[in-house]
Amino acid sequence: MPAKKNTKYGSLTLLGKPVSRYPSAPSAKTIETFKNQYASRRYLIKFECADFTSLCPVTGQPDFAKITIEYVPGDRCIETKSLKFYLASYRNTPSFNEEIVNRVLDDVVAACSPQEALVYGEFAARGGISLSAEAQYTEPVAGVDNGRPTRKSSSVGAKSL
Repeated sequence: MPAKKNTKYGSLTLLGKPVSRYPSAPSAKTIETFKNQYASRRYLIKFECADFTSLCPVTGQPDFAKITIEYVPGDRCIETKSLKFYLASYRNTPSFNEEIVNRVLDDVVAACSPQEALVYGEFAARGGISLSAEAQYTEPVAGVDNGRPTRKSSSVGAKSL
């Protein structure tokens, strides 16, 4: 008996479908999101990708890393399979390690407009030197209401269901 399509998550294109090809280049559009059912609660989501690979832009040699993404969601949450496809798209992408960490942060922010986000890359040693890079995003504070900071409401980059 075929499974019923869940209309609540109807905009997710990768989940539940066999896909054999990864995207050829990183794009924030690859990262799919769904409505955060607990948007009134502040909580942390953490992704760890222990087998991240990219290419050195000078030598073309593979670079290996553990990429950690942490974020406090706003109205949208990142769907895990689409994030896997997004990160896999770096496999044939020549980029410096620092550039990768900052680009992943920019694309996560564009995809889901989190309250806060952090991307940490721990790259394997090359030539006897290892490199770690961290990039952080905090949603701008719009003002103060009764002595408490209020956050600017934003839907930039958020995908609707």
